[in-house]
Amino acid sequence: MNLQHRHVGEHLRDWRQRRRLSQLDLASEAEISARHLSFLETGRSQPSREMILHLAEQLEIPMRERNVLLVAAGFAPIFPERSLDDPALAPARKAIALVLEGQKPYPAFALDRHWNIAASNSALPQLYEGVAPELLERPVNAMRLSLHPKGLSPRIVNLAEWRAHLLHRLRAQVELTADPKLIELQRELRSYPAPPDPPGRNAHDVVVPFKVRLGESILSFFSTTMVFGTPVDVTLSELALESFFPADAETAAAVQRLSA
Repeated sequence: MNLQHRHVGEHLRDWRQRRRLSQLDLASEAEISARHLSFLETGRSQPSREMILHLAEQLEIPMRERNVLLVAAGFAPIFPERSLDDPALAPARKAIALVLEGQKPYPAFALDRHWNIAASNSALPQLYEGVAPELLERPVNAMRLSLHPKGLSPRIVNLAEWRAHLLHRLRAQVELTADPKLIELQRELRSYPAPPDPPGRNAHDVVVPFKVRLGESILSFFSTTMVFGTPVDVTLSELALESFFPADAETAAAVQRLSA
């Protein structure tokens, strides 16, 4: 179904329900009357562009979907969507390259909204030895690469724990965006053979590690995610920089040897 052919009020109601808010809850947060919100959702009142953007802000609707709301109400979309190689995004590309290169010799990736790798620093290529060639064809999907039986999963020492962590992140993203491609990716990942449930967390652990066997060594990493703080472009709003750091001294020394 083409969602843009639906009335803007239907979109607003769906997003409100997705956020598990009553009309009174949203009306209070948006500082409008519940009656007015009800009229907007049923189509009895037509919202202004400013009201659409105001409610979208309260509902934390992604930038891409805010454009959908505007079009559904008869307004032009206001958030541009450019490809990453567009000249207008040159400063952003330089910033991305700076972050990725600065992370060497440890891996770092720029990921789009569907977890496809848009850029990487090509660090630690030994990590991908033995991965099925089709999983390394562009666009490479980081989730699929990590959890597919022909990907990294056979060498991930704490696969149950890492899989649960990734699926939790993906589920949160699906709830936030309702993106059909993410829902399909979630369905695909859940269909892969699942290891036994992960053990309980160690009280001393502060992050979920990524532990992977490489030759005779077990490398342990933790990751951080960076996003653009004030994007007004759809592409940048959906881009995340994932950087991996050594979780112990042994991993740091092993990566230095492998990168020498």
